[in-house]
Order: sequence, then structure tokens, then C-alpha cells
Amino acid sequence: MPDVANIETLLGIMKRLRTPGSGCPWDLEQDFRTIAPYTIEEAYEVADAIARDDANGLREELGDLLFQVAFHAQLANEAGWFDFSGVLEGICEKMIRRHPHVFADERIETVEAQTHAWEQHKARERGATASLLDGVPLALPALTRAAKLQRRASRAGFDWPSIHGVADKVEEELEELCVEIEGAAGRDALMNEAGDLLFATVNLLRHAGIDPEAALRRGNEKFSRRFRQVEAMCKDAGKAMEETDLDTLDAYWDQVKELEARR
Repeated sequence: MPDVANIETLLGIMKRLRTPGSGCPWDLEQDFRTIAPYTIEEAYEVADAIARDDANGLREELGDLLFQVAFHAQLANEAGWFDFSGVLEGICEKMIRRHPHVFADERIETVEAQTHAWEQHKARERGATASLLDGVPLALPALTRAAKLQRRASRAGFDWPSIHGVADKVEEELEELCVEIEGAAGRDALMNEAGDLLFATVNLLRHAGIDPEAALRRGNEKFSRRFRQVEAMCKDAGKAMEETDLDTLDAYWDQVKELEARR
């Protein structure tokens, strides 16, 4: 283990892993595309540690994510594009440029004003001929990307004036999907209507100030927690879940919900 843990140590480890002949065979076989999924996975693991209030886990996951940055920087250096110092230079310059109220004389008093100023800076960087939707990554989770596209459109005034209109739109899209399902529509038609419903639902959550990705993660966790408790209740009753009738399962589920409500 190196005596001093710093960024140079990390970059040295990364370089050694990628050294032909003496490095790691797996690391030597990787490229940007094969590493990208791991980068995304590590970012999610950071978010998971935060959600669990796991301080030790967060420290470890942040290290894993930083290693991914070092890996991409090493690949870029080998390609003759840039190195890790170029990454640092770029992000430092960007943060200073986009925070003139901190590093220069501009005055911004509120979070809302800062958000508006931030987006103005980004718009100027994209250029006058660029679309407002440029720069919203295709690789984002679909819920997150939908919310980001909607926020961009809203800045141009393309938005519902109130949440009530959005709620009506969700009901309309749900009805249209149900019509297609009842009419035994083809897969493409169902996919289109399902996409419209999800997009409208994201819009409703955005207007309510709720992050759709975080809301769904919470919903997933709630379902998993309750399902595991129902499994345990079946086991206590001496039956496998698969052998338990649906009415009993529903009753167990209601009991779990009631117990949670009392806490």
C-alpha cells in the first residue's frame, strides 16, 4: 500500500494497470465504451450509499467513482486527447466561469436566481443556433431525461401554466392507453401510449417539485420491503408464497401496510 494516498498515487496505479506486458490483462482490454457502464454503475452506488446514510459506504463508492474518472483520463491520454490534469483544468475553469457571483462581482441573492443564471451560462456556451434540448444525454435514465427535457422546454415558455392541467393530461393519457389495451392494439401503439403516459406522469411530478427517479426508487424500496415481510408471513404460516392463495396474500399485504402506518 502506498505511503501517501493522493491523486498522483491513484494515477500511478491506473497507469501501471494499463502498462502493456506488466499490467492487468482485464484493464488492458478495456476502452471507453466497455468502461462506461461501470462508470454509470458506480454513480448509482454512490447514490445508494447516500440513500442508506452509509458514510463508510459513501467514502468507498466515491473512491470507486473517482477511479472511473482516472480510467477514462488514462484512456484519453493514451489516445493523445488529454490527461487527468486537463480534466481538472476544464472543470475548475467551468466552475469559476459559471459562478461569477462567487469568483467575480456579479450579485445573485436566491437559489432560483442562481439556477436561472446557471442555465443562461450554459445556453451561451451551447451557442445561439443550438436547440435548448442539446446536451441532454441519451444515456440518462429515462425518467431523469424526461424531467430534464421538460425543464429545458419550460424555460422557453413551453409548459403548462398550472399543475391542474398536467394532472388532467395524465388522466387523458391513461384513458388513451386503456383504450388501446382494450382494443388489443399492436405493440407499437401500446408502446407509444405507454410512453406518453409516463412522460405526462414525470411532468406532473416535476410540477409538484418531486424528482421522478428518486420517487420511483423509493417506491421500489417500499415494495421490496413489504414483499419480503409478506414472504416471512407465509413462511410463519408454514406455506411457500407460491402455495398461498391471492386473498391471503392481499390480507398479509394489508397487515404489513397497517403495521407500517402505526410506526
